[in-house]
Amino acid sequence: MVGQGVLRECLLAPDVEQVVVIGRAPTGEQHPKLREIVRRDVADLTGLDDQISGSDACFFCLGVSSAGMKEDAYRRITYDLTMRAATALAKRNPGITFIYVSGAGTDSSEQGRSMWARVKGKTENDLIAMPGLEGYAFRPGAIQPLHGARSRTPWVRRAYVVIGPLIGLARRLFPRQITTTEQIGVAMLRVARSGWPSRILESADIVAAGSDKTPT
Repeated sequence: MVGQGVLRECLLAPDVEQVVVIGRAPTGEQHPKLREIVRRDVADLTGLDDQISGSDACFFCLGVSSAGMKEDAYRRITYDLTMRAATALAKRNPGITFIYVSGAGTDSSEQGRSMWARVKGKTENDLIAMPGLEGYAFRPGAIQPLHGARSRTPWVRRAYVVIGPLIGLARRLFPRQITTTEQIGVAMLRVARSGWPSRILESADIVAAGSDKTPT
């Protein structure tokens, strides 16, 4: 869902020359700036030097729910896959901006009781510390999907059917705690263009970066 929103904003941005999407399934989008590469292992970038060299930024939106997963399986997807992709991109594009979609409640100490929060915390920490990479972590909480964006996770889609009408109201009441897919996409582009004062952006930071507000 986040990836769909980010892709839309990239295709709309006049200063984005090309968008290379590496995913497990086609997006269904058609655009002159869009190049799609479908791979089962999205962290396997072998043979793609021509497509990914010269990239300015990577918006890493892949993720999985931890519900019902053992820590080692969750870590393989959340940490191992992310680090493989980041390492390969940093090698080919030194200084590339790498924005990782994390989540509200992530545990930067890596010591908390919540398994998913520990794993995401380590992923954030190691990305930010990686040489040759300008790593950032986005921690959205509740997200309002706009412009047709929808989750591919069945239970998430069902949940949005129930709570969807309330998200718009909640966002008006708590504008700093609830983001939209559009705000996240605009914020990612802004951070890629000019950076941000902190490497970890909570919901309020994402809202600020996704608007006309000047960061403080």
